[in-house]
Amino acid sequence: MSTCVDETKSKVSNWQRIAESLLSQAGIEINGSRPFDIQVHNTDFFKRVLQKGSLGLGESYMDGWWDCERLDLFFYKVLQAKLDTKLPNNLTDIMKVAMARLRNLQTQKRSWIVGEEHYDLGNDLFTLMLDPYMQYSCGYWNEATTLEQAQINKLDLICRKLQIEPGMRLLDIGCGWGGLSAYAARYYGASVTGVTISKEQQKLAQERCSGLDVNIILQDYRELNDKFDRIVSVGMFEHVGPKNYSTYFDVARKNIKDDGLFLLHTIGSNKNKVNVDSWIGKYIFPNGVLPSIENIGQSSEGKFVMEDWHNFGSDYDKTLMAWYQRFLDSWPELSDNYTPRFKRMFTYYLNSCAGAFRARDIQLWQILWSPKGAKGGIRVPR
Repeated sequence: MSTCVDETKSKVSNWQRIAESLLSQAGIEINGSRPFDIQVHNTDFFKRVLQKGSLGLGESYMDGWWDCERLDLFFYKVLQAKLDTKLPNNLTDIMKVAMARLRNLQTQKRSWIVGEEHYDLGNDLFTLMLDPYMQYSCGYWNEATTLEQAQINKLDLICRKLQIEPGMRLLDIGCGWGGLSAYAARYYGASVTGVTISKEQQKLAQERCSGLDVNIILQDYRELNDKFDRIVSVGMFEHVGPKNYSTYFDVARKNIKDDGLFLLHTIGSNKNKVNVDSWIGKYIFPNGVLPSIENIGQSSEGKFVMEDWHNFGSDYDKTLMAWYQRFLDSWPELSDNYTPRFKRMFTYYLNSCAGAFRARDIQLWQILWSPKGAKGGIRVPR
C-alpha cells in the first residue's frame, strides 16, 4: 500500500517538476508573488496541461484550478519564451489538424456555427463591452487615447483607404452589428450592402442603420452575385478557412467593378496553420483559422493587384485590454445572464489574446487590392 502511495506522489511531483522547468524558462514561478506568477489550487493541473496542452490550460482555468493576477502578462511571457512549442503534442489536436486537412470545416452549412455559438451570445454582452459603434475588431490607436476614438479612427481609415465617394456602392462582407456600414453611409455617402451570418447581428445592424442607405442581409458570402464600387471585409476572413480562401477571392473579384478597391482587415499568423489554438477553437471561434502571408498571397494571386499591406497588430493588445476592462466594469450588470464560469472563460480569452498580440505571435493586417492595378498607384493613408 505504501509503495503505491509513494509511486503516486512521485508521479504527481514529476508532472509538477516538468511544469516548473518549462515555466522557469519564461521567468514564471508557481505560487509566486509577482502579477504574472500562477497560483495553483489543484495539483492535477500539471498533468492536465502537460497531457492536453492549450486545451488543458484553458479548461483548468475555467474550472478554477489556477489563477493569475495578470493573465495578459503571463501569456506574453509564455509566448515570448515560445513555451507553446515545447509542450508535448496532444493526440486530439493532432487528429483535429489531420481532419482539417482532409475536410472543409467552413462549408456553407458549417459557416453558420460561429454565428450561432459566438456572435449570438447576446447583444447585451457586446453592447456593454464594445465601443458605441460595436466594433468587434482591432481599433487604430494612432493618436487615440480611448477605445471609442481608436475605433472611429479605424472606421475612418478604412473609408479613406477605399477612397469612398458619395453614391458609391459598398459591399461589407461580415458586417457585424453594422457599425462600419452606418459610418460609411453617414459620413461618406456610400450605398451599403452588409452581409452577416448572425441573426442577432443582423437584427441590431438593421436598427443601427435605420434611415440610412444600408441593406443588411443574412447570407453566406458565397451566395453574393452583384457589382460594387468598393468591397470591405473586417474580422471575417479568420472564419473562411484554407480550403475556401481561393473561393473567397473569386467571390470578391466577381462582385467588384474593374476600377474598384477591396480592403481586407484580418488577424494573421506568422506561419501556416491548419486551425487556431485548440481552446479558442472549442470555446470562442469554432472552425476558425488564422491566415498566413503565404495563404493570402497564393489565394489572391492572379485575381487582384496588391496595392498596400499595413500591419498594426500591436494595437490589438490595447483594444483587447480595453474590452477586458469594460467587461469587468459591466459584470455586475451581466452576471444575471451569464455564469461565473463564463466570466472566467471570457477573461481567459481576452487576456490570452492580448498577450499573444503583445508578444507579436499574431498580427493584424489591412490589405488593399485593386482588380487591375490603380492607374498611377495609390498613396495609402496611415
